[in-house]
Amino acid sequence: MEQNLKNLIQKIPKEVSHVTETLEKAGFEAYLVGGCVRDLIIGREPKDWDVTTNAKPEQIIGLFEKTVYENTFGTVGVVISFGGTQDVPRETGDEVVPRETPENMMIEVTPYRIEAKYSDFRHPDEVKFSENLSDDLKRRDFTINALAMDSKGHVTDLFEGIKDIKDKTLRAVGNPDDRFTEDALRMLRAVRFACQLDFSVSYETMESILKNAELLSKISAERIRDEFEKIIMSANPASGIVMLQKFNLLKNIIPELEEGIGCEQSGEHIYDVWNHLLHAVQHAADKNWPLHIRLAALFHDIGKPKSRRLAGAEEVKKNFSALLQPSAGTFRQQNSSLPLRQKKKYTFYGHEVVGARMTKKILERLKFPKKEIDLVDKLVRNHMFFSDTELITLSAVRRIVVKVGKENIWSLMNVRECDRVGMKKKEAPYRLRKYFAMIEEALRDPISVGQLKINGEYMIKELGITPGPRMGWILNALLEEVLDAPEKNTVEHLSELVKSLNMLGNEELKTLGDRGKEKKEELEEEEVKKLHLRHGVD
Repeated sequence: MEQNLKNLIQKIPKEVSHVTETLEKAGFEAYLVGGCVRDLIIGREPKDWDVTTNAKPEQIIGLFEKTVYENTFGTVGVVISFGGTQDVPRETGDEVVPRETPENMMIEVTPYRIEAKYSDFRHPDEVKFSENLSDDLKRRDFTINALAMDSKGHVTDLFEGIKDIKDKTLRAVGNPDDRFTEDALRMLRAVRFACQLDFSVSYETMESILKNAELLSKISAERIRDEFEKIIMSANPASGIVMLQKFNLLKNIIPELEEGIGCEQSGEHIYDVWNHLLHAVQHAADKNWPLHIRLAALFHDIGKPKSRRLAGAEEVKKNFSALLQPSAGTFRQQNSSLPLRQKKKYTFYGHEVVGARMTKKILERLKFPKKEIDLVDKLVRNHMFFSDTELITLSAVRRIVVKVGKENIWSLMNVRECDRVGMKKKEAPYRLRKYFAMIEEALRDPISVGQLKINGEYMIKELGITPGPRMGWILNALLEEVLDAPEKNTVEHLSELVKSLNMLGNEELKTLGDRGKEKKEELEEEEVKKLHLRHGVD
């Protein structure tokens, strides 16, 4: 860590410096504290700016023009306005208070605190204000978060947090048992920080998590969800899930995932279900895909352990015999890495339906938003669509587009890619291009009379045309006209053309209509050829 800590003050926003300087000018101590100091030292951009001070809440409120104070823990939200202000309603109640907006910046200022016993393993029974910075820092969760920096860039580090940052180690402040019994959510935060920062968890901290893992059951589902989501959205979600399992935390959050450990699969799968899902979700993270795709990747095969059955004897015999066919070479030539004894074969019929039900229950239990639940459920339920690659027809693709929605079809393809990578299989380039071409063809608006500025209803009501075959011939003739000259697709021009066409006899009108229909089909073929050419498929 070869950097001058004093230079870090240059990276602090002027609005934040205004808060600390205002407190100092009034005779109080003021420090940036916690994650923002940690991130500055690491070289990350802080997301939140927290200040701690020996001023009491009423003293803090008196120093600033606009503040928000609505909790029992002493935290005052100082609202710094720039470029205008905006009052935003509370989430509950009718009172209007300032909230952080593009025009407002909220900086939390908290007095030094001493916290008493935590009866509910989450909130202190009593909060006392202190005059000493050291009292506040020693109640923090991890050493890397127990750092304070004053306006001159001097860092107070009572627990060797800077050394732990240098060593990339996550270590609890003081006795880890005390920290985790104070707030059991800190065990999940340990995993989250390890994933986000690519740190390892110290042995003592890990041992304490193992000992206290059951306390996680005391924490609300919403708070667990928030930490779990941050783990999944980190760059290392697979490592996070493994840590949750090794630390005995996963069984208190999503025990269903552990059912995949040691659950062997057949066919192209080289991993058990557990490792397959880990590889799948990690691929989604490597691609920087959004939460719904990562969740679907993690859960897409979660129903396999419950739906696994041994394949029937006849099916196993058939598959085994196929390997011995002369035209296919000898068994050893085809499967040189396999023992002579045939590996057990399994079926997982309906696992996507079972998995979708399980996924929905898990996400509901963790209080995810309904919109997110419905989307992930849809992706898990339909992830098998692209498995029978040689049997897919364009009409089948159109049906799946309708089923999952145009806006979600590419997300389904991303989940498919995660599934394949989770088998250690890369999707064959041609096959993947074929998928993309078929989806684009299914999504493309077909050339049709629906593109005309007038329709049959207008022709009946406004132009007096009688419904029947002649109307169809007229519409196709109009379509040919606008395909050759799109600028003629106006209500005025087409109305006049309808009147002229309606004066023709049936034979002449049918000839013009058929010619328009042929023109449409030719252009459709040309568009599909261009699409296939772009994707490099026949």
